[in-house]
Order: sequence, then structure tokens, then C-alpha cells
Amino acid sequence: MSVVVVGASLSGLRTVQALRRKEYDGPIVLIGDEPERPYDRPPLSKDFMAAPDAPVPYLTADGELEGLGVELLLGQRATGLDPVRRRVVLAGGDTVPYETVVVATGATARRLPVPGAGLDGVHCLRTLDDAVALRRALDRAPRVVVVGGGFIGAEFASAARKRGLDVTMIEREAAPFAVSLGERVGTALGRIIQDSGVVVRTNVSVVEARGATHVESIMLSDGTQVDADLVLLGVGVSPATAWLAGSGVAVSDGVRCDAGLRSVSTPRVYAAGDVASWPHPALGREVRIEHWTNANEHAEVIAGGIVGDAVTATAVPYVWSDQFGRRLQVVGRSAAGDDVELIGTGGALCAAAWSRDGVLTAVLAIDAPRIVVRARKAIQQRVPAADFVRDQLAALA
Repeated sequence: MSVVVVGASLSGLRTVQALRRKEYDGPIVLIGDEPERPYDRPPLSKDFMAAPDAPVPYLTADGELEGLGVELLLGQRATGLDPVRRRVVLAGGDTVPYETVVVATGATARRLPVPGAGLDGVHCLRTLDDAVALRRALDRAPRVVVVGGGFIGAEFASAARKRGLDVTMIEREAAPFAVSLGERVGTALGRIIQDSGVVVRTNVSVVEARGATHVESIMLSDGTQVDADLVLLGVGVSPATAWLAGSGVAVSDGVRCDAGLRSVSTPRVYAAGDVASWPHPALGREVRIEHWTNANEHAEVIAGGIVGDAVTATAVPYVWSDQFGRRLQVVGRSAAGDDVELIGTGGALCAAAWSRDGVLTAVLAIDAPRIVVRARKAIQQRVPAADFVRDQLAALA
């Protein structure tokens, strides 16, 4: 029985490693559209960007995958899936047969559909090539504009400020992080960003990028112009599922899976990491989670399913972000309409707790790892949010 993993991503690599740990001894093929061996994405917007000499954050040593008996097809882009004949189709027309296929193609960075978005100097940050190009651009001491006040945008802005560069952040919502964490929390986090010297513009969007061949400025929806030598688009990602068109694999904001990460429509197909959408029992709804820890858990679930030791994906979501000298950690998953309570001391935000019907659903902690440990357990045990907040306030007193 052969397993073909499409996507030399974190989840793809971890699936390969988990299969071998579980004593799967059949052939494994790992297909990746980049020529590089698997690397870690989170450092690309942090240490790799802030330090001009930071090494590539590879996930394996030279030869490690070959030592696991894995056939590597790097620099090969999958363009189609034939689940009847069980073949993965590659860009050059070659096909790779499989008994089981794991879709681990991750996500692609979104671009802005505005005039001038294709000018030189307008960047996304998703791949190693993106990060190398951005790091070189930062060496030229540009005026930096970051479009989007989420995690990637804030981390890149932090790295640029570490280099002493002028940075402006553009966020179409009322505050940075408003989309993922809500306006109240986003406003508090926005103060941290501004205190670090970033100019933050909210409630405006980009309508045009201007320049001859290289970006020179951007125009905003309120009619103002911001000079720029470098523009970083941090406006989210889309699951990389276009190559599955026509295959019959059910897709809706990712590959739709059951709780064991098997495709709901197509036998012998699994999905892992950013590209997978599945019903999370603790959250009570179908989710697609773009977290490093999620990719690791998925690998264990899928490897177990393949070798006949089936389990389900149930871990409480967790993500962290290092920016502006602070560590943000979020455990759980909030949703629109959840109540939120801010927890702080001396006027500074230390944490935030979200709840639904009085039950704790998610917690943000700033430089407070102990709160995260307590929050994970509290969310698993469906602790009342009021009890959790009371206990944290007492601990801060």
C-alpha cells in the first residue's frame, strides 16, 4: 500500500514522520511544489525577517527524509487528482499512483483586487521565496506599509520596527485584530502596536497602489495618500484546493472531512493542516484552523487512521505570536456573538476571556503563560467563564 502526501508542508512532513513512528513500512511519496525541503513558516515573519543573517528554518536535517525511506518529488506541482484510477496528476503531465492520498497543500496568500497590486514592491508573505525577497527589500531601508492588522501584518511590522524603519499599518476594520479577536481586544492590542512607533490607520482600505514600475504610494478609501517603498499584504489566506477541481472531492473553505480527517466524499483521501475543514467536537461546528499546533495534531490523527488506529481531531486550538517584545497566546476558538471580558492590572491588558452561554470558549494571554495552561484545562472542562475570570483576577491581585 502506497501513501502519497501532496504538500511538503509542516502537516505533510509530520504525517510522514508519524507513519514511520507507527511502523508503517510501505512506500511513501512526498510531493512539494517548492524545490526546498520542508521548512517552518512561523519564523519567516519573526526571527528570519528581523535578522538579516537568520538561517532558513528547515524542519529536517539534510538526508533525514531519505533516511525514512521517503521518495521526494520536490519542485513538482500537483494539478489534479483522479480518485477513480487513484492518481495524482503533476504539472508536467506525469502521474503518481496511490492507495491513500493525504492533501496537505496548505493555503495561499490573498492579494488585493485593486489597480497597481502587481507593482514591484508589493509583497505577500507565505513562502520562503517571499520571505527572502522581503528581507532583501528591508535592507534598503524602505518606507513600509502593512495592509492588514492581523498576526502576519503585526509580526512583519514588528520586524520592520526592530530595524528602525518607518511603518504604517492599514486596517479596514475599527482596530487591528478586530476580525479574529473582536474590536475591544483589538483596540487594546492596537495601543501596543502604536506605542512601538507604528502609525495605525483604521476604518480605511486600499483602493490603489501607485508607481511607474515600483510602488511609490498607496491611495486609501478616505482619499489620503501614504508614501511607500514596500507594501506587505497581510489580508488572509485561502485554502489551496484549486488543483482538486473536477476530482469530486468535496470542498467548502477547505477539504471537507469527518472527525478522523477523511474526505466526506471520496474514499482513501485525507486532508491535513490549513487545507482541512472538519467538525470539531469541543467547538460544536465545522472549522478550518490555520495553526502550527493543529498541523501537528492532524498528522497523528491521519497516520493513526491509515495504520488502523483511528482517533479523532479534538485538541483545543492554540496559537502564539511574538511581536513588539510581547508574546500573545490564544487558546480555544471564539465566534461572532461570543461575550468577551478583559482581564488586566494597572491599566494594562493581561488577558481576555470569551464565552458562549456562560461557558468559556477562548482565552488570549499576553506574556502570561500560566493563564494559558489554566485556560486550556478550563475550556476542556467547560468551566463557567465567570469562574475563570474571577480566578485570574484573584491571581493578578
